[in-house]
Amino acid sequence: MSEHRRKPPESQGGGRAAARRAAQQPSGRRAPSARDSVTESPSGAYGEQRQAGGRAEARRAAQRSGRRRVDGPGGPAGPGGRRGGPGPGDRGPGKKRFIDYPRRGKHGWRRWTPSWKLVSGLCLGFLGTLVIAIGIAYWTVSVPNVAQAAQAENNVYYWADGSQMVATGGEVNRQIIAYEKIPAAMRYAVISAENKTFETDSGVDPQGIARALVNMAKGGHTQGGSTITQQYVKNARLDDQSQTLTRKFKELFISIKVGATKKKSEIMAGYLNTAYYGRGAYGLQAAARTYYSKDAKDLDPSQCAFLASLLKGATYFDPAGATEIDPAATPQQNTKNAMNRWTWILDEEVKDGHLTAAERAKYKTFPMPDKPKKNAQLSGQIGYLVSLSKAYFVNNNTQGITASDLDKGGYEIHTTFDKKKVQALEGVVKKVRKENIDTKKRPTLDTFVQFGAASVDNKTGAIKAIYGGEDATKHFTNNADQTGAQVGSTFKPLVLAAAMEYGKRDPKGPKEQGESQRTPVSPKSIYSGMNKLKIKNYDGSVWTNENGDPWKQTNDGNQSYNPPSYAIDLRYAMQESANTPYVQLGMDVGTDKVKDVALAVGLRKDSLASSTVPSFSIGTSSPSAIRMAGAYATFATSGMHHDAYSVEKVMRRGGVIYKHEDKASRAFSAAVADNVTDVLKNVVEKGTGTNAKLSGRDVAGKTGTTDENRSAWFVGYTSQLSTAVSMYRLDDNESSKKREFLPMFGTGGQKKIHGASFPSTIWHDYMEQALNGVPAVDFPTPEPIGEKVFGGGMSPSPTPSPSPSDSPSPSASPSPTPSLTPRPTPKPSKSCGKWDWNCGGPGGGGPGGTDAGTDAGTDQGATSGDISGPSGSPSPSKSKPGSGPQGSIFGGPNG
Repeated sequence: MSEHRRKPPESQGGGRAAARRAAQQPSGRRAPSARDSVTESPSGAYGEQRQAGGRAEARRAAQRSGRRRVDGPGGPAGPGGRRGGPGPGDRGPGKKRFIDYPRRGKHGWRRWTPSWKLVSGLCLGFLGTLVIAIGIAYWTVSVPNVAQAAQAENNVYYWADGSQMVATGGEVNRQIIAYEKIPAAMRYAVISAENKTFETDSGVDPQGIARALVNMAKGGHTQGGSTITQQYVKNARLDDQSQTLTRKFKELFISIKVGATKKKSEIMAGYLNTAYYGRGAYGLQAAARTYYSKDAKDLDPSQCAFLASLLKGATYFDPAGATEIDPAATPQQNTKNAMNRWTWILDEEVKDGHLTAAERAKYKTFPMPDKPKKNAQLSGQIGYLVSLSKAYFVNNNTQGITASDLDKGGYEIHTTFDKKKVQALEGVVKKVRKENIDTKKRPTLDTFVQFGAASVDNKTGAIKAIYGGEDATKHFTNNADQTGAQVGSTFKPLVLAAAMEYGKRDPKGPKEQGESQRTPVSPKSIYSGMNKLKIKNYDGSVWTNENGDPWKQTNDGNQSYNPPSYAIDLRYAMQESANTPYVQLGMDVGTDKVKDVALAVGLRKDSLASSTVPSFSIGTSSPSAIRMAGAYATFATSGMHHDAYSVEKVMRRGGVIYKHEDKASRAFSAAVADNVTDVLKNVVEKGTGTNAKLSGRDVAGKTGTTDENRSAWFVGYTSQLSTAVSMYRLDDNESSKKREFLPMFGTGGQKKIHGASFPSTIWHDYMEQALNGVPAVDFPTPEPIGEKVFGGGMSPSPTPSPSPSDSPSPSASPSPTPSLTPRPTPKPSKSCGKWDWNCGGPGGGGPGGTDAGTDAGTDQGATSGDISGPSGSPSPSKSKPGSGPQGSIFGGPNG
């Protein structure tokens, strides 16, 4: 063998034993061995020469012995940067932790992912803790006394001065009856409708509770207990009716305990004896007497099914309706709701085996209940005041307090109503009715006459007085709140405000953001006063009806103003209540903008007629007297709108649970509001509203009369108070479901009823008393606004019209042109030309004067967009007037 042939090096304790020894060395250091010696040879530059199996074997040995590294500054691999290098915290297996988190011996995301042992342990611990907590709550909670929780209390209503108005709500019609006297048909009806598993369940429905909690967490509609036991606990054993998590848990535990300790018969009897059935009736016996004038034991299965339907919510299932709470809860809609649920309950009883098909077949006719019986305490105006304030609170409180909660009593409602003003308004209406309305003398003309009125504080929106009808126990509809009577020409000030705020569109001018340029309108602007005027779109094209015929707008009495040019300014047109200028003005501005102004001053969207037709501008809408008073109050406060309200605060158990917060909003600029006020002041001084003048006070207002003389209005204001008065004839026969507004030609011995007649008389006499002793405050002086535009194709005339000249100041002598209608001769100091900015021309109105604000045939039917033939007036609607949107101030989703 050649000496150059090397012999393989002998192992010096290498292999597996070396690896084991290496792994046993202290951290950070390795014992030297022959494998680590460096051989001095030419190949040394390429690195160390190690015995086979060295590093790999060491690594495997380390893994077998269990790596214990703690991440150091060098990252997961330790300070040395090597993946296998141990960290400074690894000092052997050490003592095991009770909770291994973060997990030892894991790296990256695995270090922070809990093990299945940890997860299962925590879940078991949580469940155990929950069971213990539930057990403690169950054994510590006590079942409240039924007699204390279900005891009826009065609601006390207060006048604005703090004196008591009436205590009502505590005369609850309740009589406890034994389980044996409850008809089996009633028990079965409730079980089929409310809780099919009542006989076998434990008293709670976990899924129902979960739904309630989720809905509350989401801020949605709250839900009560879904089982009969839970509803019984809520009604009879819990004074606190708030929809909170604390009360829900309390209800849950009490329900569980009641379900475990009380017999099903006791729970059923307790529920039916304490449930609310509407009309102030608590308990089945009271409901049977209230709705059917009989004892509970005498109810048949059909009547029981109806009474069971009321448990869903009497507000929406009582055929008598509850429009004071929600305008949608009309007698017609409620009857439909009740009939559907009544049918469903009877059918469910058959499915559940509680009623045979043969027995079910006997009940095909809905058991219509008796009409409501009114409480004598709520006669006169008190009933209207209570209903109005109750509805306002129910629809505006944020605690979830419902009408049925309020009917249980215990609340102190402090209203905004001024006792003296309410009495004054009622007294004035009674006087006018007594002196002028005689059903014996004129049975076909003076029947069905109704008055409505509302008076609002301008600066706050507080409703100071209303007149809802002759007697709340006889006439159920509140005439101040919702009637469906159209407002006529009292809508025109909103058109003028829109023209000043938004301006007249110019189809030939430059366009901004796709819309024609607008020019702010001055009350000096010229429009045509011609009768049967062809109404044009803002671009000059003629507006046509559905048959393609031109729409010709008429004036009251088919009167034309200032022939042959027919040119009159908007100030004079408002004074004389001419229709054609304001219909054309609405088209020039855009009826959509007029609608925007109506909404800005507080009119409800559902009370407004269609704004797609020209007659929208002359009052085809039907807002309430309360809303109209609030709208005009916006002019009095220089454009700041305050929503009308009737409740200042509500207290319970000595604490305030509701307090009104004023949320004023700017409807339009002060310049717009003050100029409208100045124009309406002229109406009272020289126009159709002179009957409303008050001695020593500035008054602004507007008369209004509608198509076919079906309604008449006067709405006016001083600096402090705004009042709206309406008059109409309404055949409202509940038995025949007939609801029709009738003409008032000849009513009260008058040839025609205008806003200038009875409504303005009522307004004047009431305001004289309401403002007695209140200092007079003048309206603000308006600043100039807008430009003198020529609308509807009018253009500046090169020669003076035969009417009085448009002088900037009163003329020294009366106008040479006679008045178009007989009027009292103005005093020399007040005589002026028709075009005088501060006067407005001839024709000062007087008592009994003609209100030219009537559409004379164009109003009726315009709501539905029907437009008439060549005459330009819409055909009279064949539908029942007033059957559309009502304009309730406190109704539902819109409130």
